This record gives sequence, structure tokens and C-alpha cells, in this order.
Amino acid sequence: MNGQEVITLLRPTHWAKNFFVFIPLFFNGELFDGGKLAGAVVAFLAFSFAASGIYCLNDICDAEADRQHPVKCRRPVASGALTKAQAAAWMAVLIAAAFLLSALMLPGAEAVGIIVLYVLLNIAYCFGLKRVAIVDVFVIALGFVFRIMAGAFATGAPLSHWVVMIAFLLALFLALAKRRDDVLLFEKTGVAMRRNTERLNRTFLDAALVIVATVLMVSYIMYTVSDSVIRRLGTDYLYVTSLFVLLGILRYLQRTLVDNESGSPTRILLHDRFVQFAIAGWLLVFGIIIYS
Repeated sequence: MNGQEVITLLRPTHWAKNFFVFIPLFFNGELFDGGKLAGAVVAFLAFSFAASGIYCLNDICDAEADRQHPVKCRRPVASGALTKAQAAAWMAVLIAAAFLLSALMLPGAEAVGIIVLYVLLNIAYCFGLKRVAIVDVFVIALGFVFRIMAGAFATGAPLSHWVVMIAFLLALFLALAKRRDDVLLFEKTGVAMRRNTERLNRTFLDAALVIVATVLMVSYIMYTVSDSVIRRLGTDYLYVTSLFVLLGILRYLQRTLVDNESGSPTRILLHDRFVQFAIAGWLLVFGIIIYS
């Protein structure tokens, strides 16, 4: 068994999504609280193991379809570099490790329960929900809400309903952009890479992206000017960070609607300097406001 193929199967670069577990601490100005940060790290690792286990299952279920995809055909199971049995073994080990780590290292049962729900929801996604247009992207977005909730339960940090809504909308926005890439590929090749692609088109997805982006921006502004947030953090300057959020959203829309490059949010995050600037600027200004 090739070690590089196993790493590709587990997709550790996608673990960046699991940094959402740190959001409750960051938004509450407690990121440097050692005890709470340790709990968030454990939650991050548990979610990373669980997510990699689900990627194994996803590749097993999608092997035939992936072979028709110009990029996904290089995935280990689709290419034949790893067998489905080998991928299933890795899935079992990783999910078991996620459950064991969270049960032994996280306080209370809530965080463990959230990880269990995440795994069960994604198993249902792999075996059927992914084939239902719109429902599939909602399931993906809920996965990010689960990450935030796990972070809150693991650290005891309070969780604003605005933060939950913002996380859901951001994940939904990224998922819709990714589905648009599937539609573009379908229009180009005539081959539907997902069974629900024929129930989508660019007109619908472009409208959905603009709607979700608008609600996301409004929700973020509402969070920054919320009386409860201002009282808890002791500042009324959070609205300044909205500039960087708007820059990031508009840039991603540009990459999606103009450049037609939204197939991999992770790749854009790692390589697009404009998006990196917007995120870094937001983190810096937000951090200065609530930590200084």
C-alpha cells in the first residue's frame, strides 16, 4: 500500500475546514485561554479523523462516477491504487479513533454527540442525500455548524446564534459555488458527475449564490452591531471588519462567476492572494479589536 495514496485518500489539506471548531473561542476573545484551547485542539483532531473517515466512504461510494471526472479520476479508489476494502479499513479506524478521542478527552457528552451526529449525517449523505439537489448542500453546511457546536461544547465558550447563522451561510455559499463548477463541467462534457446535476443550471445557481452572499453579508453586519455582542466583547467597532468580509465574498464571486473556478474552495483558500489578504485582514483587525 503506497503511503502517498493513503494520504491522498485521507485528504489532510481539507482539515483546514475543521478550524471552525476554534471559532467560538476566537469570537469570544478566549483564544489564548490555555485550558479551553486544549479542548478545541482535541475537537479539531477528532473532527479531522471523522472527516477523513467520511472521505474514505465517499470515495468508495463514488468510485464509478469519479472515474468519469477529469480530476477526481486520480483519486486512489477511482484510479485503482487502493481497493475499496482498503479504503473501508481506513474509514473504520479513523471513525473509531474520532469517537475514542472525543469520548476520552472532551468534557461532557455533548461534544461526542455532535461528532456522532456529524458521522451519521454524512453516512446518510454518502448513501443517498447527496443525490437530492439543494438538500445535499444543506447537509454540507450543517457539517460546519456541527464543527462550531463541537468547539463550543469542548471549550464551554458561549455560542451566538449569529455566529451559527454566519457559519451555515458561508458553508452554503461555498457548496453552491462548488455545485456550479459541476454544472459547468456537465455543460462542457455532457456527463453528469453527480446524479443531481441535471436538476441544476447556471441561472439557478448564480441567483442562489447572490441571494446567499447577500444574506451572509447582512447577517455578519447584524452580528457586529448586535447589542449583546457589543456588551459581551466591550467594543462597538466590530463593524469595521465588515470591509474584509465584503472583499472576500466579492472576490469569491468573481472567481466563481467570472473565472469559473470554484471547484475546490480549499485550493482557492491556499492559492488566491486576494482571498488570503481578505482573511488575514479580517483576522488581524478583529483580533486587534477584541484582544487589545
